[in-house]
Amino acid sequence: MADYYSVLGVDRGAEQNDIRRAFRRLARQYHPDLNKDDSDAEDRFKEVNEAYEVLSDPDSRRKYDVHGDQWKHADEIEAQQRAARNPYGFRGGAYRGRPTPEGDLFTGLEDILGDAGRFRGSRHGTGTIRSETSVTVSLEEAYSGSTFIATYTVGGRNRRFEVDIPPGVDNGSTVRVTPEAGTEMLFRVSVSPDERFRREGPDLYTDADIPFEQCILGGETQVRTLDGRTIWVKIPANSQNGQNIRLRGQGMPRLGSPDTKGDLYVTVRPQMPRSLTEEQRELIVKLQELRSEEE
Repeated sequence: MADYYSVLGVDRGAEQNDIRRAFRRLARQYHPDLNKDDSDAEDRFKEVNEAYEVLSDPDSRRKYDVHGDQWKHADEIEAQQRAARNPYGFRGGAYRGRPTPEGDLFTGLEDILGDAGRFRGSRHGTGTIRSETSVTVSLEEAYSGSTFIATYTVGGRNRRFEVDIPPGVDNGSTVRVTPEAGTEMLFRVSVSPDERFRREGPDLYTDADIPFEQCILGGETQVRTLDGRTIWVKIPANSQNGQNIRLRGQGMPRLGSPDTKGDLYVTVRPQMPRSLTEEQRELIVKLQELRSEEE
């Protein structure tokens, strides 16, 4: 696999604006429509797109910087590293659980998670032992759902559960586990903030840096969705700062109905050039003069 930084011609400490500019330059240079006689242009164009998809996203860039060619397996690698550091820790929540077959799940409330006290247990009139804890998941995990292995210490022995987070959970969602008769666990879910997306119910919002000339004339830009896809978005002419472009069905799945999704709103953020050529400056002066004449 080629080095993504080398593909874009930037160093590893490059800022996002530098990566974006390098991508736009190379995308124009190798676009198949502009290089119909060059059989290698399409492959080069795909390589540039792949590099940009990874380096433009802070999370995937971090994984690539740490794990290199194995960045796609970063979650599994890091989960194994966490498990090696803390084999008896807890992570995740569930709406169903499967205990290991040996022994009872609880020998008493004092045994739940040993001395850690992470669960609060109470016995209800029906005789059911109910325990509660809080769970924090990323926005990506809330989108796709995820499975974790939870380890409990019960009567001096460990009990391992495979537990699931369903797609669509939100802050305040409660996920319930009934591992066996007479026991019930409630997981109060919190979703951690995301660097790229802001969530409002089933809808997502993300900013898109658009060159000011595209905001004026219109054009297209690439947007990375929460599930990792890259899609082209049409930018209308005369787009204003803060204007939202609605992409139907590209938002969060609804809890209990994952095939039904909210919308993704792309917020236009015009980017002014840091430097201008003399010709560009003259054109802007001319535009200013024309506007003054109209007024």
